Amino acid sequence: MRAIVVDPDVPGALRLGRVAEPQAAPNQVVLEVRHISLNRGEVAFAGRRPAGTVHGYDAAGVVVRAAADGTGPAVGTNVAAFGVGAWAQQMAVETTAVAEVPVQVDLADAAAVPMAGLTALRTLRTRSILGRRVLVTGAAGGVGRYAVQLAALGGAHVIASIGSTPRAAGLTELGAHEVVVGLKGVDRPVDLIIDNVGGPQLAAAWELLAPGGGVQNVGWASDEPAVFEPYSLFFIGPAKTMSTFGDIREVGPDLATLLDFLAAGKLSPEVAWRGSWERVTEAAQALLDRRIAGKAVLDVEPATR
Repeated sequence: MRAIVVDPDVPGALRLGRVAEPQAAPNQVVLEVRHISLNRGEVAFAGRRPAGTVHGYDAAGVVVRAAADGTGPAVGTNVAAFGVGAWAQQMAVETTAVAEVPVQVDLADAAAVPMAGLTALRTLRTRSILGRRVLVTGAAGGVGRYAVQLAALGGAHVIASIGSTPRAAGLTELGAHEVVVGLKGVDRPVDLIIDNVGGPQLAAAWELLAPGGGVQNVGWASDEPAVFEPYSLFFIGPAKTMSTFGDIREVGPDLATLLDFLAAGKLSPEVAWRGSWERVTEAAQALLDRRIAGKAVLDVEPATR
């Protein structure tokens, strides 16, 4: 079958190639993948993986082989999935990491949800946000745009931080109460920071954190170190915290929640770029250059039978 594989010797370190079909474990279904989505982080670090690795985590398609252990969806079910080796004509994935796609949701839109949507949802769930002030940095990206929407749905006052004015497009409509470039104009403490930027901005954002507040470190788009002044992490009062995020266990129920939000019109998939997977190099470079505000979705060529 065809798949997008890692090749450090080509631009972007990704290309279409041929690999063996996946061998499913008893607790896995096999999907015929129809659409995949790219995330900037996995594109940026593709070259660090072994050559020939089938890359990617986000996919949507149709179950063509049910799990041998009897769990999960039946053959013929449309699902979204999160798991390794997603960028291929077929994907084997645990039944705990898939969710049925509601009939109201286009499969291409469903493919845009898993990594970015799950990251936003799970980081926002780390504390109560109803009536709280939530700062989302890198708000124009995939995780950022989902975080803005979900924080607004959760009753938060949402501050969307972007890198430049043109990146502000659409964020107010998604639920942002304030849109700022960098941290300019944020003059009151915030209760939760979803940080996608890192670097000097992270150190500055820490100073804005209210007593008892928290930072969830999701990404590091700045590619710069964060330097904290001596004693800047010391605080008398309710503890301020900074946490890494990487919990991707048993995501099926949370993925189903996000798809239900899409079906109900409460969440936008924010697909800003779509094309054939033959254009993977073009899409990957557009993400790296920050020319895409939101998600990039690729249509997968069906396998010949």
